[in-house]
This record gives sequence, C-alpha cells and structure tokens, in this order.
Amino acid sequence: MYSVCAVGNPYKIGVDGGGTKTECILVDAAGAIVARHLAAGCNPNVVGPEQARLIVTDALCALLNSPSLLPQAGVSHTLLSMSGSRSFWQEFAAGLTDFGRIRAVDDSFSVLELATRGGPGLVLHAGTGSFVAARAPEGSVHYAGGLGWRFGDPGSGYDLGRRAIARALLELQGWLPPSRLGPTVRDHTQLGETADAGAITRFFYQHADPNRRIGALAPAILRLASEGDHTAHQLVVDSVTELLALATAVATKLFPATPLDAVPAGLSGAILTHPMVVAALAPRSPLPLTPITAPPIEGVRLLLARGE
Repeated sequence: MYSVCAVGNPYKIGVDGGGTKTECILVDAAGAIVARHLAAGCNPNVVGPEQARLIVTDALCALLNSPSLLPQAGVSHTLLSMSGSRSFWQEFAAGLTDFGRIRAVDDSFSVLELATRGGPGLVLHAGTGSFVAARAPEGSVHYAGGLGWRFGDPGSGYDLGRRAIARALLELQGWLPPSRLGPTVRDHTQLGETADAGAITRFFYQHADPNRRIGALAPAILRLASEGDHTAHQLVVDSVTELLALATAVATKLFPATPLDAVPAGLSGAILTHPMVVAALAPRSPLPLTPITAPPIEGVRLLLARGE
C-alpha cells in the first residue's frame, strides 16, 4: 500500500456510496479517470455500520493498489459522497489513513454539482428515496426532504410502490375499479393468480426486506404509465408532483429576488428522468427542469476537479 507521504501525490479518489452500489474512481492530476471500482451498496441504514465500513474500506484499498497508480505516487484527496448518516461517514473518514485529505459529504452533493456546476440552483432526486438539494446565491448548500420511507420521500421508488400496492389491494377487495395495477402487484409477489388482498398484504408485512421489495415495483409502474394506463399514470404524477411542490417551496425561499423560471433545476434519478415523468412535470413546474443524464460519480469527479 502506497503512503500518502509519497512524493507528488498526483491522484485523487472519489466515492459515490449508495444503497444499491458503491462506485469509486481514481483520478489523475489532469482530472481524468484512470481506474474504477464497483462494490455493493454501503448505506449503513441498509447493510449495517460494520458492513458499510468493510465495503468502503475494501473498495478504497482496491483503488490504492490499482495498477494505474504509478509507483511511489500517492493520493492527495479523497471525497466520499455517501448515503446514510452524515455523522457515521464523517467518523469513518476521520479514521482513514493513506488517503490524503478526506472529506465526507451527503450523496446529494454529487447530483447538485451535476445540476448547477458549482453555481446557484437546485436538483430534485428520486431513487429508492428522494430529496431536494440546493445551492443558494451566496453559496450555502441546503437539503430538503429525504425523510425516509416512514415519513415521506414522494417521487421515490418506494413511494411509487407503496401507492401502487395500496391501490391494488383496494381493487382486489372490490372497492375500486380494476386496473392493471392489481395483476402487476400480484405478479410481483409471485403468489399466483389466485392470491387475494389478504395474502398479498401478509406477503409484504412478513417479507424480510419489505422496503426494497416495495421499491422494486417502480419500473413496472412506470412501464404501465408509459403504456397509457390511466391509473398508473395518475399515481406517478401524484407522487412526483409532491416532490416538485417541495422543490418549488425551497426555490421560493432561497431565491426570493429571482423569477422561478430563471432558477436552474435538475432532475436526477431513473424515475424523474423517465420521459413520461419529464413530460408530466414540465407543464406543472414553475422551474425550468433539466434531466441529468450523467451518473452521480461524474458529479463526484467534478467536485474533485473544483477542489471540493
């Protein structure tokens, strides 16, 4: 393992640590990515603190021992853009050695960078969870939402799944007109065509990992909505417009002197950048929404290039 005290230290390391995967990059002095490493998700709220530490430590060591790292060279900076507890990752960063100057920030920083490139503006992000991140005119960074599955996260995969299951159960009970959501939710449980509302309810309540299972419904719901299913389409629109309302409130407070249609606003994540969702939000938004196609790790690279 190369020491941080080695002459030159031309390299930087960036990490995007989420609930699904942990992506790491080794960047040279010119800002080019010379090595990558992909690992399992490291959100401590999902995998536990010990497993989170192990995953990220192993990933960092893999990069530090990469053949792309020149002999006798070292790492000057490491940026951790992480999901989960901020205090957990800051404590983790404080205990690292051989990785230069280390900074741990929320994973919102990387997608905000993609949306604003260091300038004022905001980003709406929806993955398994959701949040709004913003940079005010004077440069301060703010975070809104991200309350988790118990208390909100509109527009997220979990919220889409939760809404779809609730609607499907009422359909299967016979209280709402049937739609394609009922069969879709039933198929998702793999309980068979005869499964009733009670069996499906028990499936999700007794599942070992219900949140992930519920969130995994999101792609099927988006597909139904794109295919013209009115019920699925309205469900998606209701969910994502709640996140848009939060973003509008954030922008109104942080940019009181700026017309909302002049505040840069990015859409991040597979749900919000879905063509159907973009088309649904555009006429409802006072903000000029721009889908972000680059992955969050590119935002980490940009932050490293700016010396963050």
